[in-house]
Amino acid sequence: MSTSPVSPGTNWHKSSYSNGGTNCVEVREGSQGANVRDSQNPLLGHLSFVSPEWAGFLQGVKISCLA
Repeated sequence: MSTSPVSPGTNWHKSSYSNGGTNCVEVREGSQGANVRDSQNPLLGHLSFVSPEWAGFLQGVKISCLA
């Protein structure tokens, strides 16, 4: 089991692109990476990504938005 790259005290937030929708994910980011969880089921846990993985994901999103 890996440890979370983000402090448990860090605040969760939704993307500004979610426009208040209900089918969203929430993210909390830190210097070591990010955690992602389902906004409708936050108590079910989260996925953790170290910085290189998270940066790669964000870059892929940016590229797909420009296509």
